[in-house]
Amino acid sequence: MTDQTEDDIKAMMLGIGRRAKAAQAVLGTASCGAKDTALTQAAASLRRRQNEILSENAKDMAYGEEKGLSRAMLDRLLLTEERVGAMAKGLEDIAGLDDPVGTTLARWDRPNGLNIERRRVPLGVIGVIYESRPNVTADAGGLCLKAGNASILRGGSESFHSSGAILESLRDGLKAAGLPEESIQTVPTRDRAAVGEMLRMSDYIDVIVPRGGKNLIQRVIDESKVPLFQHLEGLCHSYVNGEADPDMARNVVVNAKMRRTGICGATENILVDRDAAGRLLPGILDGLVEAGCEVRGDADVQAMDGRVVAATEADWDTEYLDGIVAVKLVDGIDDAIRFIGEHGSDHTDAIITEDAVAAEKFVNEVDSAIVLVNASTQYADGGEFGMGAEIGISTGKLHARGPVGVEQLTSFKYVVRGAGQTRP
Repeated sequence: MTDQTEDDIKAMMLGIGRRAKAAQAVLGTASCGAKDTALTQAAASLRRRQNEILSENAKDMAYGEEKGLSRAMLDRLLLTEERVGAMAKGLEDIAGLDDPVGTTLARWDRPNGLNIERRRVPLGVIGVIYESRPNVTADAGGLCLKAGNASILRGGSESFHSSGAILESLRDGLKAAGLPEESIQTVPTRDRAAVGEMLRMSDYIDVIVPRGGKNLIQRVIDESKVPLFQHLEGLCHSYVNGEADPDMARNVVVNAKMRRTGICGATENILVDRDAAGRLLPGILDGLVEAGCEVRGDADVQAMDGRVVAATEADWDTEYLDGIVAVKLVDGIDDAIRFIGEHGSDHTDAIITEDAVAAEKFVNEVDSAIVLVNASTQYADGGEFGMGAEIGISTGKLHARGPVGVEQLTSFKYVVRGAGQTRP
């Protein structure tokens, strides 16, 4: 859509909201079999429509290059046969999960004879605002569907064509299952005013999940009248403790930074114990440089390796999403934990160590949504957690934290059964 007035966009978004709410009334009580059929048929459609999806993605890649997106952002935008296949498998994995809707979380009897049950129910209508990665369209739509929620998806302008093509496959699945096609909708405009309308649609949207860069997240936090699952930037740390195995440290840290630099679980700061730096750091630096990473470091790290560029104070607080990393020497685990507390985003942080006591201290004292021991921060992913996929990594502490999967996309209600009791 082009040349839309503010009134046009408002009317369009309200229409989307009304249709989503009506669809959710049906979807919220749909059988597990119907939802799973929709997911598996959507997966089949993704494979069937692969060439069409890749053709639309080519348009988005050209648009992204014209906009001057970074190499890492273009990688996030790119779809390949393998990535389309991964989207399809993700939907099939979601179909294979237990249906959370209707499960009994707890049940008890009161002395007055009342039986009280806490039962899991859908959240309702979920709005997802995201940038670049078109696979989020499939992941978010599929997860919301499994949990009985309608979804309104607003992808980035750069993924406009890809998201639209993926939506067609999701709708193929819904149609095959006899479920309302409006259960999953995308916003059919690149106009940023549509985001503002979404953030004010508290009558139609129950929660919004923002996924993207710092500017997008801040705008959503500042403007939203709808509750949020906050997905803040991924200022992730890998801390190499003095008792780490050098080979493990090199392998894990290089993977944590360089496997895919444009994802939120990529390590941005590497901390190394000063007393063991001579034993541990050279191999890590060699691995990073060989992988094409630019290394920025404090004065002590620079002194150890001439390839290291001087880090500024801003580097410790930067989510690069690119082949750049900041490295700092720390004076033991307490200093590392302090640094993470000051510069991290409560997303994902890891320790590499052979010392079980140090590992337990790190796990207990680092207050992040995901804390890893001897594993890459790139495992910050709902699929890797066995959730099928995730709608985002929540860095907040209310309702959902960490990977937001099907269970986190539900709430609960109380069902109270009596036999004519009246309250005295």
